[in-house]
This record gives sequence, C-alpha cells and structure tokens, in this order.
Amino acid sequence: MGKNSVFAIEAFAQMLKPGGRLLGLDVGSKTIGLALSDATRSVATPLSTIKRTKFTKDAAQLSEVIEAHDISALIIGLPLNMDGSEGPRAQSVRAFARNLAMHVSLPVAFWDERLSTAAAERTLLEADASRKRRGEVIDKMAAAIILQGALDRLRNLG
Repeated sequence: MGKNSVFAIEAFAQMLKPGGRLLGLDVGSKTIGLALSDATRSVATPLSTIKRTKFTKDAAQLSEVIEAHDISALIIGLPLNMDGSEGPRAQSVRAFARNLAMHVSLPVAFWDERLSTAAAERTLLEADASRKRRGEVIDKMAAAIILQGALDRLRNLG
C-alpha cells in the first residue's frame, strides 16, 4: 500500500466504515500485544501476544488474526518519549508499520502509547497477578489500553 496508508486519527476516523472491528497493536522488540475492539468500537479487549521472529512470519500471523476477526483497521501504539519526541523505539515502530502496510491493505493510525505498559502493570498488580502471569499478559493488556484510548478519541470525534 505504501506510506499513505498511515493516517492521523482524525483522517483515520473519516475512512472507517461502520461496524468493522479494530485491532490494537503494542509492538515491542520481542512480542506484539494484540487487542480487539467490539463491532460497535466501544470496548477494547486483550486478545493475544505474538512472539516476534522474522518480519514475514510476524506479518503472516497478523494477517491470520485480521482475517479471523474481520478487522477493518489497525491502531498501532507509538512509543514516544515523555517529552513527546521520537526516539529509536518510535522509529522502529514506524518502520514496522511501513513494512506491514506492504502486506496488509488496511488503514493504520498511530496512538501515543506513553505509560500504557505502566498502566497495564498497575492494573495487573492491583488484581494481584503473579509475576509469571503479568509477564504472560502485559503486552496484550497494553495493546488494550492503547486501543481503548484510540476508541475513546474516535467516539469523541464522532
């Protein structure tokens, strides 16, 4: 699709067809946390975690998830620095999104993911999850927090 497939959230909102589910991604160096919206785009739910290997395998797994859940668009968490600037992690996520756009023909928007992992960790600690359990679910919980933030913004634009 090329570089024009990643949009600001306002332009992204204009492109969405009613009723399609969104997939939220928390792209890390070792894993990709996934979260799924409901059809009304009100609630984000943690879905799964993909262990990263080679990009083509990661993209194939994402394509399977997109097809299985009839996804209409993607929200990818952008790990900005606390001052809002972009560092190496943000550039890595942007490169991932550009590469993914070659394999998946869906609209993509970035969402500021600052503190999403910290919020997920806090939620899991409050739920008294063990360290092992937190490690298993933290990435998909962070993806749900990212997706929920975007869903709330889309609803406010609405």
